[in-house]
Amino acid sequence: MTKSVFIATTEPYSGKSIIALGLVDMLLGKARKVGYFKPVINTSSGEKKDAHIETIVSYFKLDIPYEETYAYSRQEVMQLIDAGKQGEIFDTIISKYKKLEEEYDFIIVEGSDFLGEGTAFEFDANVSIAKNLGAPVIIVISGEGKTTAQTINSALAASRNFQVRDLQVLSLIANKVRHDQVEDVRELLEKQLSDRINCVVIPSDPSLKSPTIKEIVDIIGGKLLFGEQHLSNQADHFIMGAMQVPNFLNHIKDNVLIVTPGDRGDIIMSALQAHISANYPKVAGIVLTGGFEPEEPIMRLIQGLETVVPVIAVQSASFLTATRIGAIQSRISPDNEKKIQLAINTFKKYVDVQALDERLITFKPEGMTPHMFQYQLVKWARRKKKHIVLPEGNDERILRATARLIAQDIVDITLLGDANEIAGIIRRLGIKLELEQINIIQPTASEKYEDYVETLYELRKEKNVQLEMARDLMTDVSYFGTMMVYKGHADGMVSGAVHTTMHTIRPALQFVKTKPGVSVVSSVFFMCLPDRVSVFGDCAVNPNPTADELAEIAISSAESSQRFGIEPRVAMLSYSSGTSGAGADVEKVRMATEIVRKERPELKVEGPIQYDAAVDPSVGRQKMPNSEVAGQASVLIFPDLNTGNNTYKAVQRETGALAIGPMLQGLNKPVNDLSRGCTVDDIFNTVVITAIQAQE
Repeated sequence: MTKSVFIATTEPYSGKSIIALGLVDMLLGKARKVGYFKPVINTSSGEKKDAHIETIVSYFKLDIPYEETYAYSRQEVMQLIDAGKQGEIFDTIISKYKKLEEEYDFIIVEGSDFLGEGTAFEFDANVSIAKNLGAPVIIVISGEGKTTAQTINSALAASRNFQVRDLQVLSLIANKVRHDQVEDVRELLEKQLSDRINCVVIPSDPSLKSPTIKEIVDIIGGKLLFGEQHLSNQADHFIMGAMQVPNFLNHIKDNVLIVTPGDRGDIIMSALQAHISANYPKVAGIVLTGGFEPEEPIMRLIQGLETVVPVIAVQSASFLTATRIGAIQSRISPDNEKKIQLAINTFKKYVDVQALDERLITFKPEGMTPHMFQYQLVKWARRKKKHIVLPEGNDERILRATARLIAQDIVDITLLGDANEIAGIIRRLGIKLELEQINIIQPTASEKYEDYVETLYELRKEKNVQLEMARDLMTDVSYFGTMMVYKGHADGMVSGAVHTTMHTIRPALQFVKTKPGVSVVSSVFFMCLPDRVSVFGDCAVNPNPTADELAEIAISSAESSQRFGIEPRVAMLSYSSGTSGAGADVEKVRMATEIVRKERPELKVEGPIQYDAAVDPSVGRQKMPNSEVAGQASVLIFPDLNTGNNTYKAVQRETGALAIGPMLQGLNKPVNDLSRGCTVDDIFNTVVITAIQAQE
């Protein structure tokens, strides 16, 4: 069962609040602790609290601090977008949500409101947030001011836009639909969507739509002269009081707001008299315009009335005031329990709660997005803090990554190099890293140097390594760092920012060696594509593996995939799919696939298969219609290093994907290699996955 649901819209004022209130009410009967999260709010920091958050939290008495119910204000999001920091936005949102996920049984997540600056960014942002949180979606659209055809088109477009991005839509709710359109809209939606999506139609309700006098006062400002106790009155209509009294009285409707110049005593008195008369509808309130207040005799007369509707005086002219009132979109506020209860009752009346509950129970999130993956990596690494050695301690990128790792308290770090030189680089670059927070070792000056030399000699003397040769090798930071890992003085090593791959991994191959039952050390990249994370192997170590080696690489890669939270669906890649091709290269892949099936019958594996058939659902269905892997492969095994290395780099450059790795697999202890063109992010991520490997 999912732990969350995402309420989304594609337009402002769709009535999401009704759905949010109804869902919280529904779920409180099924879950002990329900949380509420709105990633982006409209209220800027320092201003009053978001009214909708306050309404939800206060009415249901949810045990959740206000500051935990949102991640950013709209203003903060726009500033980060302008600075090119979209990734930071999603990382923070995921982090805050995951904290709630640990504390609450279920979380209602509400998307943004499409108000003001940045609406062009909002739809994609809402899709990305829902996808990163792994939450199914309830779409809310508005039928207000739309024909039946326009409402249906809005519904179809909204559902299609979410589904093509691989988001599961649980329900589509057409809200604020005109009463005479309800049946037509329901029939058309069910005909076109009900086989995939639960469709709900909620008719327009003036009692939910109309603002209270308090809302009107808050928006237009002004001075409240009378009727403070009746500010909860709802204004279903408003009229201009500018005609003669007999004509004016004919325009009064129930719960009307009257806008009139403040010097029109005749209109004021007529309105108040109509309100208490059994022959006229009730008046919601009176707004006096033009900066005028009633003359003293009229004020005295009003004060003597038993029942007085709210009377507000404003400075603005009648037309401007009426325009502002007409533009008001009512919100459900914390102090309006009547409207809150009406919203909940509306939800119960029109939404099939049992059907929605069943869809929530049976929903299973699929796949893992890059932001979700990176969040999980850091979380896993922190779970059991490890000690990582970085041999290239005087490299600027290594030092910047170290500062980030230490600041986030993810790992303990040892740098190899001269402490004075490292300190000088840190000062010169202004890196926020205190030397007391890390361990710095100059190999030849280390108290462990002689012990390491003796150990290397004993391990390699049968390979004709002499003591002096061992002494010379141990001055090399790759050998020294690897020996730290071998001896248990560090849990893992990451190198390669300035050294070649072989320079980095040769010591590990010589004396750390492979795990029992593993004969091939191989590598994988975690390819963080825009909407998913795929595992690519082997793209860094084995030039031309045999069928047996290729099978072992596939099994190791599937295990790595599972270890890092990605369900393994293994594609053994070739230039042909199924039985369509022949030749030595294809036969090697076919044999490797059969070996994997024999060794690990529980694994979902397909091969030989082409890349497009492995990752594109439509191509996969066409070329291999009965395959469990085709079109949805998560682990892609390349037939040789030439193909793998070029493909991962092509995908990385053409899609902008983040490639985390290579992560070496099969060694007794984790040693990982960096590209010499690596970035600070690459180093950070590689250290994190090395720490996770060390936890095994």
